[in-house]
Amino acid sequence: MSKTSIQAELPPEMTARALTFVQEGWATGFDELLAGAPQRFLKSHSARVTESMEMGDVPWGRHGDD
Repeated sequence: MSKTSIQAELPPEMTARALTFVQEGWATGFDELLAGAPQRFLKSHSARVTESMEMGDVPWGRHGDD
C-alpha cells in the first residue's frame, strides 16, 4: 500500500503528550500514533453518522437557541 506524507504543525502540549504515549508503549512510534488519528476520525464520522448529526442540526439552524 502506498502512503502519502503530510506536514503538520502541532501545539507543543499535544506533541509532548503524543511523545509520552509513544514512550509508554501505546504506539510503536510518532508516525503510527499520528496515522491512527485520521483512521479513528474517519471511522467515527461515517456517512451515516455524519448525516445523522447534520439532520440533528437542521432544527437548530432553522430556530437556533443562541
